[in-house]
Formats: sequence, C-alpha cells, structure tokens
Amino acid sequence: MSSLILLRPSPVAVAVAATPTTGGVPLTPTFTSAAPPRQKSSPPSKRSTKTNSNHIIPITPPTPSPSTTFTTEGSNSSSVPLKKVLVPIGYGTEEMEAVILIHVLRQAGADVTVASVEPQLQVEAAKGTKLVADTSIEACSDQIFDLVVLPGGMPGSVRLRDCEVLQKITCKQAEENRLYGAICAAPAITLLPWGLLRRKKVNNVFAWLIFSSVLCKTTCHPAFFDKLPTFWAVKSNLQVSGGLTTSRGPGTTYEFALSLAEQLFGESVAKNIAGLLFMRTADDNAVKEFNKVEWSVDHHAPSVLVPVAHGSEEIEVVTLIDILRRAKANVIVASIEKTHEVLASKGTKIVADVLISDAQESSHDLIILPGGTAGTERLSKSRILKKLLKEQNSAGRIYGAICSSLSILHKQGLLKNKRAAAHSLIIDKAEDEAINGAAVVIDGKLITSEGLSTVTDFALAVVNKLFGNGRARSVAEGLVFEYPNS
Repeated sequence: MSSLILLRPSPVAVAVAATPTTGGVPLTPTFTSAAPPRQKSSPPSKRSTKTNSNHIIPITPPTPSPSTTFTTEGSNSSSVPLKKVLVPIGYGTEEMEAVILIHVLRQAGADVTVASVEPQLQVEAAKGTKLVADTSIEACSDQIFDLVVLPGGMPGSVRLRDCEVLQKITCKQAEENRLYGAICAAPAITLLPWGLLRRKKVNNVFAWLIFSSVLCKTTCHPAFFDKLPTFWAVKSNLQVSGGLTTSRGPGTTYEFALSLAEQLFGESVAKNIAGLLFMRTADDNAVKEFNKVEWSVDHHAPSVLVPVAHGSEEIEVVTLIDILRRAKANVIVASIEKTHEVLASKGTKIVADVLISDAQESSHDLIILPGGTAGTERLSKSRILKKLLKEQNSAGRIYGAICSSLSILHKQGLLKNKRAAAHSLIIDKAEDEAINGAAVVIDGKLITSEGLSTVTDFALAVVNKLFGNGRARSVAEGLVFEYPNS
C-alpha cells in the first residue's frame, strides 16, 4: 500500500505580529498592482545598542490562520503605531536582500515603501529577477521614515549611490538620528562615499573614544571589506552601531532584517517573526536524503521551471531564482496568471519571464513549486501545470515543492511512498507515518522543504545534486551562508 511519509516539524509556539502593510494599507487577499495611499509617520522608535543578534532565538512557527492570506493570526495593527520604512531598489540590486527585508518588515507590521531609483518602476535585479517598485524615489523626498534600509548587490549599490534624491533622504535620516541600515556592498559602495560611516566630531576626548568604538563599527560583504576604513571595519554578520545597522550578504539578511524589526517593534516581535520564518539553529540537520540517485541531465545548463501566481511566497520564489542562477542553471519563471506580473504574498510585485502556456512548449529538468497559501491555491487550479507535473513524473525527471505547495503534489498522487518535509498544514491533512523533521528532504528525484528561511538550504541542495558539492559550497560562500561540512 502506498503512503506519504512526512517529516514532522517540532511543536509550535503561538506568534503574534502586527498586520503587515504596504503604503499604510493592510495587505489583504486582493491582487492589484496599484500603489496604495500612505499615512503619516510615527515618532522614531528607541534604538537598540546591541551588536550581536544571538539574542534572537529561533523558534518553530505556528500554523497560519486558514481564514486569511497575508495577516498573522491574532494580529492587531491598531494597537501598534505605524512604522514607515523605505527600501530603495535599482538596476542590479540584490534580490534576496531586498525581498527578505520587505517580507520580514511587513510581517512585523511596518508600512514598507519600495522605491525605484531608476526612471521606471520595473527594475531588473542582480540575478535577473524583475521587481516592480511601489513608487519612484522622487515621490519619497518629502516623507519622514522611521527606517531607511539599503539592499546591496552590484551594480545596484552603485545605482543607489549615484541617486542624489536617495542620498539626501539617507543623510537627513542620519542627521536627525533616525534608523538607517545597509547590507552587502552598500555600506562600502553607497554609505561610505556619502560620508555616513564617518565618526562625528566631539569636543570631549572620552566621548570620542566611546563613539569610535561603539557607534562607528561597520561590516559589509567580504568582497568589499577592504574598502572600509580599517579603524571601524568588523568581520561580523551583523553590526548595530547606534542608528546604523550593517550586515554582510544574502545569507545574513534574515539576521539583519530581524535586528531591524527588533529596533522598530521590540524583541518579542523579532522572536515571533523568527519562528514564522522557520529559523533554525546552526547545528540543525538541514538536509536528509533517502533513496539516493544521481540527478543527471543531458546538457550543461539544467532547465528549472518555477511557476508563480498571485499570493506565491516571494522569499521562496526569489531565493530559488537567485541561488540557482548563481550556480548557472537556466531558471524560467512562469506565471499561471493572465499577466506576467504577479503580486506575491507580502505585496512584492514580481514579473515572470513567460506565461505558463509558453513554458509548456519545452521539457524541463526540474520543476519547483513555491509555497504561499493563496499562491498554492491558484497554482493547484492550473491545468497546464498539472499536465507538466504529470509528464515530469512519467518521464522520470526531477520535481520539488516548498511549504504548502506540497499539497499540489499530494493531490496528484506524486508522493507515493515518498518522504517529505512540509508545512504543518500539510501534515495535518496526512494520516501517514511522521518521522523526525528536517528543513529539506530529498527522496529519489523529489525534493521538499518547510519553506521561507529553509529555502536557502533547499536551493543549495538542488545545486549540490545538479552540479556537485564544490559548486554548492562556492555559491554559499558568495551568499555569506554557512554551508555544512558534510
């Protein structure tokens, strides 16, 4: 008798966060690309002076409320003052960093504005992901933000640096003692030329010593570390120095974003968001493999199809694209909607490469389904996607699913006698044997993941199977992500 064996996550803890918003409007299960109105900002929050994020304790997330797509169960935005956050993007911005920041801060309850420094709102990120900003940077010039945070990437950091409007906004942010931050190349390439990493002049020598040792320390991506002045450059994943917070790269963005969420909303919110993200400790067994087989393909660049829909989880979509393209896979993002542009689960607008009807003209070495409750529901209704998955299985090719999208494979009978890691919602629906959990599970030519932060492990596991351990380790180093030794 066939069965689906699921790897069960640990017991959950209930988390409560403010309703995420975009432009001051709570995110709801409606799909529109129109920019919503903005509200007045709240007073700046208290600063955190901590320089180490080890106080953020990873916890296992609760089951999301089935009655809503975008809000957290038990959330109440009216009890939390609205915090306004600016995330600027430009040509070559690092997409993982931008999207993780947007997702985490909206999940925490912030009103996040994504602003383009380019003449148009649609921006092609560093690894080819097409993102659509909420507005232009010029429209933000007279607004007050509780936080301005710059994603990195090249040439994205240069594009941000050369934007005079953004420079004025960020310099004013620093001068008026409000929070600002930067990650990856941005501290060295963007903030340093603007003079925002320099120590302030003070009259008291003792005060100067305190300021230089506590308030001016900065970190960035290892590739740009030598550009930072040696006196205040530190090799840490996260550095909180007064109002300035810096971090190293895509692999440290969760830590970075959670620190910013803590500074805006408090430690308890940051802990709860860490749980919702499936954050794990460093010694967790990230990947388990059963029925090991080789993932051989006939050509040099494996073709990977990533179907997307309104409500797909943006972190999962963008992380897959970013990491697999770094490894030189041919990633095709296909919309199952009538348009190329989709509105993801936390309001990020992503433009697909093709429509699903065009993607069916070719076979693909691997099909990966991203999660997101609303996105999974819409993907499950695509006849073309169902046909592609059936053909994928019949031809003995590779397929995978993340988080709630595993339910699509389950309904199509593609999980017979397979072990899988999945969201607790899927486990609740299954009556099969459950065994000890893992972030990622490979069973033959099936790969599954819990989702969100574990998608980094998922994507690197795909790289390892397709290209080998050396390629996966090299990609992980570029991400500044701790790759397991074995």
